Amino acid sequence: MASPIHSLHNPRIKQALRLRDRRGRTQQSRIIIDGWRETCRALEGNATPLELFVCEELLAAPQQHALTQLAAARRVELTPVSRDVFQRLAFGERGEGVVLVAASPRTALDQIPSADQAVIAVLERVEKPGNLGAIVRTADAAGLAAVVVADPSTDLFNPNAIRASLGALFHMPVAAASADAVRRWLETRGWNVYAARVDAAVPYTHVRYRRPCAIVLGSESQGLSEAWLGAGIQAVALPMHGIVDSLNVSVTAGVLFYEVLRQQEL
Repeated sequence: MASPIHSLHNPRIKQALRLRDRRGRTQQSRIIIDGWRETCRALEGNATPLELFVCEELLAAPQQHALTQLAAARRVELTPVSRDVFQRLAFGERGEGVVLVAASPRTALDQIPSADQAVIAVLERVEKPGNLGAIVRTADAAGLAAVVVADPSTDLFNPNAIRASLGALFHMPVAAASADAVRRWLETRGWNVYAARVDAAVPYTHVRYRRPCAIVLGSESQGLSEAWLGAGIQAVALPMHGIVDSLNVSVTAGVLFYEVLRQQEL
């Protein structure tokens, strides 16, 4: 392995550091992935790796061996950096010894597979990257086929979203479009649509979820827009027996995803 990069003024390091900001990611059409597990899952999944920075003193020998094999398979070189440089590259307080730069993934609706028995999640205007990532993680665990983001209010591949997904963002198709475009796309392909609403008259357990099935969830602050009202959409509610009037959107997602899975297994 080559000598470590020690300078924050190195052009490659400066370019990577700009990816910590959404504007930099947009300008470069690149994303930054921090963490051992997330990096490995990105290399094993659908990410297109461009730069792989490692701090050898923070990596255990088995980790470095596994990373070297994954990097070779994806034809990306390991670039060693000093601890000081790595601490600037790493997002937050993580010090797992590896940061990956990858091309921004495609997020068009045509990325979503068509299947008669598929279940997908549709997230409208979810604001918090951590919630987005947590929903993708839960969707992966519950066996959903994809996640579609309608009128996105956050960067789909924000480092916090990647972290919260545990790298599942690189193993599940994720698409984004306007709410109107997503609804038209669902209608033309014959999806059965179930929208989570606090004011819905029908409890989520009183519905038989027919496939192909789209579970639609709204933003943390505003819920779903009027785009998800009308014919062809079944509104469902989770009962609220305490003083609060809503759940965190990622919790609601988990309840609904696993209800669909439970019904499938009956």
